[in-house]
Formats: sequence, C-alpha cells, structure tokens
Amino acid sequence: MTENERSELMEIIRELSYEQREVTLASGRKSNFYFDGKQTTLHPRGSVLVGKAFYKALENFDATVDGVGGLTMGADPIATAASLISSLEGTPIPAFIIRKEPKGHGTGQWLEGRKNVPPGSKVVIVEDVVTTGGSSMKAIERAQAEGLEVLGVVTLVDREEGGREFFEENKVPFFAIFTKSQVAG
Repeated sequence: MTENERSELMEIIRELSYEQREVTLASGRKSNFYFDGKQTTLHPRGSVLVGKAFYKALENFDATVDGVGGLTMGADPIATAASLISSLEGTPIPAFIIRKEPKGHGTGQWLEGRKNVPPGSKVVIVEDVVTTGGSSMKAIERAQAEGLEVLGVVTLVDREEGGREFFEENKVPFFAIFTKSQVAG
C-alpha cells in the first residue's frame, strides 16, 4: 500500500465512516465518536484499499498467515478484501467467518470457510474497530476452540479506549491501520 493509497483510505473513512456524535458502544460505554467501518469496507474503492492495508499488515507477524477472519459482520468484508488482494499479489490467503452463534441446522458449525483453514492453520483475526478488545477476544477463543492458531489481531481503527492495553496484557500481538486520534485529525 502506497502513502497515497493510505491517504485515500483515510479520506474515505473520514467521509463515510466517522461521525462525531454521542453513542453507546457495545461495551456499554458512552462515546462522542462513532465509527461505522462497514461504510468504508463495503465501498468499492474502500474495499480495495482496506484489502491492501490489511494484506500489508499481515507482514507484521513472524509466521506465515494461513487465514484471515473474525466475527461476522464487521470482519466479513475485511477478510474477503484481504484474501482477494493476497490472491492478486500471488500469495493467496483464505478468508473465514466466525458466527456469533452456531449454525442452526446441518452441521451446527461456528466457522464458515472451514475447508480453507483446517485445524492447525495460523490465522489473524480482523476487525473494523477495536474498543476494549472484547469482541476480538471472543473471536480468538472461538478460533482456538476450532483448532486454529491465532497469531494476533489487526483492526481498521483502534478507538484508543483500552483495546491495545488489553491485548498487551494478554500477550496478543495487535496492529491498527489507523487510530481514533489519526481519524479525528
């Protein structure tokens, strides 16, 4: 990802995904910063740039990454974009999706894309936004229960509200494409 592409992605985020307004977060906390990452990750150009940014972020891990994914819905377009870019770059990395509840019929599976990431695969959890790290930890625990080795977490935006410190305490490598401070300018 070039510096121009990074700047372009920041502009898309600021235009489509960032709002300064009062919201209640999943953690129950109040915030004056709202980030709707799906507005960027589902945008045609945003998707390409997100894919490039996350693919580049995978270079931060010491091991070869065998898969990218996370909790549905926020992670779905990110994992798909990163997987697509990885294929275009000649180093295909499959995407996977972790359900919030097991499938209600058939195999009752938690993980979609299972044949692409068999047990023992080294994976990275992706998120559109990290606040406290709680949803990422759910994704990590579910991935580990499915036999995957989690190398760490990459997020599009770190809200800078304790997530990074939470991952450090739990010895989980964590990388953010952007921070709240950068987005808010």
